[in-house]
Amino acid sequence: MKPGFQLAKDIYWVGKIDNREVPFHRLLLSKGTTYNAYLLKTGKPTIVDTVDMAFGREFAEAVTELIDPLDIQYIIVNHTEPDHSGGLAALASKATNATIVCTEIAVPEIQQMYKLQHRNFLVIKDGDQLDIGGKTLLFKETPYLHTEETMITYCIEDKILFPCDIFSTHVAVEHLFADEAGFDITEDFIGYYQAIIHPHRRYVRTLIEAVSDLDIEMIAPSHGFAIRHDIAKFIDLYASMSTETKDDKKVAIVYATLKNNTKKMANILKDCFLENQIRVELWDVDKADETEILNSIASADAVFVGSSTKYADMTGKLEDLLQKMQKMNLEGKLAAAFGSYGWSGEAIEVVQDYLIGTHMKVQSTSDVIKSTGMTHVEFPVRIRFSPTEDEKVKKIKNAAEFVSDLLLSVI
Repeated sequence: MKPGFQLAKDIYWVGKIDNREVPFHRLLLSKGTTYNAYLLKTGKPTIVDTVDMAFGREFAEAVTELIDPLDIQYIIVNHTEPDHSGGLAALASKATNATIVCTEIAVPEIQQMYKLQHRNFLVIKDGDQLDIGGKTLLFKETPYLHTEETMITYCIEDKILFPCDIFSTHVAVEHLFADEAGFDITEDFIGYYQAIIHPHRRYVRTLIEAVSDLDIEMIAPSHGFAIRHDIAKFIDLYASMSTETKDDKKVAIVYATLKNNTKKMANILKDCFLENQIRVELWDVDKADETEILNSIASADAVFVGSSTKYADMTGKLEDLLQKMQKMNLEGKLAAAFGSYGWSGEAIEVVQDYLIGTHMKVQSTSDVIKSTGMTHVEFPVRIRFSPTEDEKVKKIKNAAEFVSDLLLSVI
């Protein structure tokens, strides 16, 4: 398959097939992958997504063989990750009249990544439409699938969904359409979901809602096969794999507090877990019975431990409790440290060290970034002074929602 393959009237594939064993997200893609990009040769010619940055020049040259790049009016960037936007710099240098279409969050990312500060941008909001001369594009924001700036594009007249990473497969395709693959792509489709999308399961709900009112006759993603049959089956797979477990889950939240700021954090965590239908047992270590606290921890699926900081250390009876926890069999439980501080917050880090010694699955910012690419979730959860500002409350809730998703996942 070569650039110029026609999907529908005036819509052409201009991507790149990468049949190497491709290193990607700390995986090795043994079947290679395909970077799908699309040319809509309408009255206002439009490019939907590009290719990996390693193939940027090749991509721009392939597009040039199909259309004068000066005629291109729009370049749509559904997602800024370089395996999709990587060909933008090479194409933009030729398509000097083109406006870049993306979400507001994507603008500074694109400007910095590709030195396009002086280009025209059209900022998209959820539900916006764009007339490209004979076709109309509808945009919907799908944040965190799998990064914050992500959106999807839908061609109303052709009923084609361009969802970028969503509904993709990592396969170096010989034939673009799944029904021409010669094998059932379901296993590859599920494998891609589990590796890339499932860590963001909470946001799949936004996606399912976004596409529920669309009449989709073809899904043209940015990796692997385009799907034109059994559309409902593949959408339903995302819906079913992102459902929540019916098992009863419980979190134990234990804290020591000086001026009630860490207590306030504990209550924000509690409320967020309760909103996610997860039971919570909340304990002030200096007021509750130690045996009851330890029994609660032993029966919990996740444990949050927090402390205020006084003279670079934990407060109250918390250290005694943590020492006893290290002698318990807590392996396999999720755990996280949190706390409020006024100077440097050493106690929170000490709690983290103790939790690591329990052999629980202790959450850390490093692990979150490496496993999901999320940068808005931080562990330990550190708040300076009182958690009253919206930004601080959101930081606490992000941590609780992340752990909720781990607890409620059916996969």
